[in-house]
Amino acid sequence: MSTTPSRLHLFQAFGIELEYMIVDRDSLEIRSIADKLLYDHPRAEEGERNNGSITWSNELVSHVIELKLTKPEFNLNAAAHALADNVVLINQELSQWGCQLMPGAAHPWMSPAKETRLWPYDHAAVYQLYDKIFGCSGHGWSNLQSTHLNLPFYDDEEFARLHAAIRVLLPILPALCASSPVLDGSPTGKMDTRMHYYKTNQSAIPSITGKIIPEAIYSRRQYGHQVYDRIREDLAAFDPDKILDPVWVNSRGAIPRFDRGSIEIRVMDIQECPAADVAIVQLVIETLRALVGEELASHEQQMSARTEILSGILDDCTVNGMGTEILSSEYLALFGIREFATAGEIWATIVDQLKKRNHELLDQWKPELDVLLREGNLASRILRVAGQSPEELKKVYARLCGCLQQNKMFIP
Repeated sequence: MSTTPSRLHLFQAFGIELEYMIVDRDSLEIRSIADKLLYDHPRAEEGERNNGSITWSNELVSHVIELKLTKPEFNLNAAAHALADNVVLINQELSQWGCQLMPGAAHPWMSPAKETRLWPYDHAAVYQLYDKIFGCSGHGWSNLQSTHLNLPFYDDEEFARLHAAIRVLLPILPALCASSPVLDGSPTGKMDTRMHYYKTNQSAIPSITGKIIPEAIYSRRQYGHQVYDRIREDLAAFDPDKILDPVWVNSRGAIPRFDRGSIEIRVMDIQECPAADVAIVQLVIETLRALVGEELASHEQQMSARTEILSGILDDCTVNGMGTEILSSEYLALFGIREFATAGEIWATIVDQLKKRNHELLDQWKPELDVLLREGNLASRILRVAGQSPEELKKVYARLCGCLQQNKMFIP
């Protein structure tokens, strides 16, 4: 494990978190036994297991396990191998209960109302209050798994540049990452159903999520005044004991943590294997590096991107994925595109531009990125072979479990 300073500058190192479902090996039904990995083991401590470079943990529901880098890392190739090795190790341990991990951002036939089991251990009081306010026995809480990317910033100047770049990139991330096209046993009509629920699951307190696209805010003081103070005020009626922290509750698509100097991106559906996730993460990092460095558009252009336009594109990409038609000349200009383009064409243009500008860290992920650009996002690949029957759907997700175990991409 590399040693990293307590506060990092832009692009010095990164944090990654991957969330997976625990399911029965035969039926693929969810199994709420994460505590057997995180509490009933001699190496577990306070609901986590430190396994060297990777830590296992849980949030909210008992059928989900989270793998995260123990410390920020720069070498994502090594991180991808470590994540894949830990998937194999977890599957080995789960086999004694006839279970395994399943990838994908949503279980295709889980019934949240019947099957949800909230995590009863650490943070249980927080989860119980969430359940009281929002009702956590629905798809928007108990049936969504994602990939989180944490990027560092050192001060307000670096925050402003990174936040502006992230706002620009967020709208088209669901087009690339969508992996949740099926719920309740049937296609939903949306490539990224997880994001649809993510946007609406806290509607009782709208200030918590905003428009998912963060406001055009570029300083810590301004963010505290416009976002955290508003959330704190709106929470008061629901949380008289002040259990919930506005910083922790904030659920925009990118969340600054000024205390530790990082922004967490949360709009990415999890993929079929760590190699696919880390390939996407590396592409996101290199695109943000190019935006921050003003290789694609000026900082002023990025800062002035209008939230309503970005939010509309995000909503369209959530439904239509790579095929989303983007007509906003204001948005297209940020990537040097002058005419109409689909989200898939924008991503192809970005990859081409990054290659021309010698972003060599992408080279090692060429096979995975080629699959994404050629075959489409995981949601579209799932739909291509999902069929019309429960049996056919089960076969597809059994294959996805195999892809996760073998760290290979799903190609229909």
